[in-house]
Amino acid sequence: MVRKKKLSIREERFFLAAKAIKESINRNLPIDQGGFNCPILVEGINDVKCLRLLGFLGIIETVNKGWDRSRMVAYLHETYGSKLSMDGFPRIILLMDWDRTGDILQKSFTNRLNSMDIKIDHSLRDVLSKQFKSECKTVEALSSFSDPLLDMISQI
Repeated sequence: MVRKKKLSIREERFFLAAKAIKESINRNLPIDQGGFNCPILVEGINDVKCLRLLGFLGIIETVNKGWDRSRMVAYLHETYGSKLSMDGFPRIILLMDWDRTGDILQKSFTNRLNSMDIKIDHSLRDVLSKQFKSECKTVEALSSFSDPLLDMISQI
């Protein structure tokens, strides 16, 4: 009988985060690479860089394009709202920072997009904020944990 090694609390946290990241990476992949082409909406360019470092290859949109929220919501609706989710999950992954500003943006975009019948996936943000709340408050800060996360992702 093979006995599994018990994970430390830190390893368990990284495992849960890596699992959520891997699931989102798979949904974000382009269709021709076996994914569902599900876009991710983040706050800025440094968040995009961090997600690319973690292995996201698909569409990543940024809130900070110099547009007001109404224009951004209209763009998201026109670009992604008419497409049906092929995997039964919400159509857009919303990943704002887990600070005060990120919370406000997350709620605002969720309410506006839901009112247009575009379902939002919060699961990645929920898991990351829970697992890393004490160490970081932003998506871009995850890059400092990229090595252990990438190691865990490769083992899943």
